[in-house]
Amino acid sequence: MTAYNPEEDGAKMSFAKDMSYIDYLSLDPILGSQNLQSDAHDEMLFIIQHQTSELWMRLALHELSTAREKLAQKDFPPVFKMLTRVARIFEQLNNAWDVLRTMTPSEYTEFRGDLGASSGFQSHQYRLIEFIVGNRNRSMVKVHKHRPDLHHMLAQELGKKSLYHVALDCLAHELDMTFPSEVYRMDAPHQACTEVMDAWTQVYRDPKAHWHLYELAEKLVDLEDYFRRWRFNHVTTVERIIGFKRGTGGTSGVKYLRKMLEVELFPELWNLRGQL
Repeated sequence: MTAYNPEEDGAKMSFAKDMSYIDYLSLDPILGSQNLQSDAHDEMLFIIQHQTSELWMRLALHELSTAREKLAQKDFPPVFKMLTRVARIFEQLNNAWDVLRTMTPSEYTEFRGDLGASSGFQSHQYRLIEFIVGNRNRSMVKVHKHRPDLHHMLAQELGKKSLYHVALDCLAHELDMTFPSEVYRMDAPHQACTEVMDAWTQVYRDPKAHWHLYELAEKLVDLEDYFRRWRFNHVTTVERIIGFKRGTGGTSGVKYLRKMLEVELFPELWNLRGQL
């Protein structure tokens, strides 16, 4: 059997004057951005794990921002598609922990000191995702003060309605209701509200009459489900590798991450299930 010749099959082989795959994806700067600080073999895994996570979060932000805009216009079908995609993005992020967990505590110790004070706690993209979906805390912005552009971006997000706020606008409009003003707090985590839960319960008791809101609610639950799994896998991975040491960024490490497991993004959508 003769060797396959892609040129004979019509494949383009010269890119001296045309954009190539490497050019389109800007692979040179991406593949050259793993700046190791030590000679430890596993540092490459650690860096790529976090860099790829940031790329997935970049896509999640792209989807969430547009979903919020479309939802404000009550254009539901693309919102459902985008929220499904974000849930699947977090599924990818979950799978990535399995790769990082192949690193043992001994291997991480070889380069942990070279991280300095850097920590995933400082990820502005993760913080922005939380802010967009509704888990807001103004004190978390301070860690980005050394980067005025990022600090401004996060502070600006706190001046916008969250994705859940916009969903509640749609809910209130559909049922001709008004929710208490504290439901729309801009710079604090959303707290469960009885009026909101009763409204969502009304939707769930008659899905056919409010199908687009019913579908929206389930997409939000699906998103939070995958988001919670990501947080849980984060905790178990950190505990497996460093135990209960403090994080490199100064947090209490596992204790801080376990506390984050208690946060509910859309509490009414979970709590109403006991009322049906």
